[in-house]
Amino acid sequence: MTDYYDGPRRGIANYNGQPHLYDCIFVEEKDDYSNLYRLTPVSHEIFSLALEDWAIWKRWERAFYAGEVNRDSHPALPAERDRHLHIKSLLEEQLKTDMERCIIRTGAFANAGTEAATQGILVELSVRWSEPNGDSNSIWAD
Repeated sequence: MTDYYDGPRRGIANYNGQPHLYDCIFVEEKDDYSNLYRLTPVSHEIFSLALEDWAIWKRWERAFYAGEVNRDSHPALPAERDRHLHIKSLLEEQLKTDMERCIIRTGAFANAGTEAATQGILVELSVRWSEPNGDSNSIWAD
């Protein structure tokens, strides 16, 4: 997950056995996010880099909530900062919604069955993708 605001807004998730960038659709008329996402396939190489960067973030998150580092070090431990910055530059270049190749699906995110060990730490999420049903009322998140 690379963006979270009242729910997952952007990141990489599995769709039909392949990694896809998901990008939540913001509806200007409602001034709110929908539960519709643009899904764009990503390469396994980019997916591996994203997983490595997520692991860097999770180590920082655990250290932060354990009081071992302060917010100034966000989002990587000092020893991993250079690697994070390198990965970040690669991902920013590659992780873009391809409006010609993307598909739109409804996303329902839920706790993957794990609980946070420490207050404030994000739990793992799973997502269920489905075809949008065409009902304009169905695009709004609960």
